[in-house]
Amino acid sequence: PLQVLQPKTVPKRLGPSQRKPREPQVPMSLIKEIFRHFVKMPVTRDAFKIVEKCSERYFKQLSNDLEAYSHHAGRKTVEVADLEVLMRRQGLVTDKMPLNVLIERYLPLEYRKLLIPIAVGGNKVIPYK
Repeated sequence: PLQVLQPKTVPKRLGPSQRKPREPQVPMSLIKEIFRHFVKMPVTRDAFKIVEKCSERYFKQLSNDLEAYSHHAGRKTVEVADLEVLMRRQGLVTDKMPLNVLIERYLPLEYRKLLIPIAVGGNKVIPYK
């Protein structure tokens, strides 16, 4: 005899999905590109995974420190001075190596123009503050 096929029951969803909100991340491709630029030799996939974890942890710590500095100063926004203080504490900015020198050395020209004021004709300074 033939058996009657029973339809499968699908559990109903109760409201919107219960996914955890994801934190923004730096794209892995950008991390690879930067790392390849500075290492200048072949790197294994396992090493890239470790570099990705380290860079994520570094940026989390960096943002927490900048938040603490701006909160300590009684502000709700992070300013350039906060970043410069953090870089001094890390030993990247010193009296012999100011922040502008680091910007000129490591950033492309379009970013340098945005960060370092330039005097132009007509007694104007770019970028405007």
